[in-house]
Amino acid sequence: QVQLVESGGGLVQAGGSLRLSCAASEGTFSYYGIGWFRQAPGKERDFVATINWSRGTTKYADSVKGRFTISFDNAKSTGFLQMNSLKADDTAVYYCAAYRANWRVPREDKEDYDYWGQGTQVTVSS
Repeated sequence: QVQLVESGGGLVQAGGSLRLSCAASEGTFSYYGIGWFRQAPGKERDFVATINWSRGTTKYADSVKGRFTISFDNAKSTGFLQMNSLKADDTAVYYCAAYRANWRVPREDKEDYDYWGQGTQVTVSS
């Protein structure tokens, strides 16, 4: 059972940046991909970005494309989400997730993910 711990959330002004981290309790033999999702109050949990560390493939939601960058450090078993040019609409709880299968196509559906972190709050003030 892989445990994921997010960090790096906080309060930032619109236009600012934050970098989220997702530390995995096990090495990369246990999973192939990391994804970030977010959930605003009263809304569904939505896909933000994903990376398959083995294939080097990434995918982003249209709403964050060009502003957010997902990456993964194999040696540290840690995923990152660099968020730039933040907007008030980016305010949400951000969740890190991981999947076991080596999907050929990047996964946007949260049902494809096997492990989840507890989430970290990101608040962007306008």
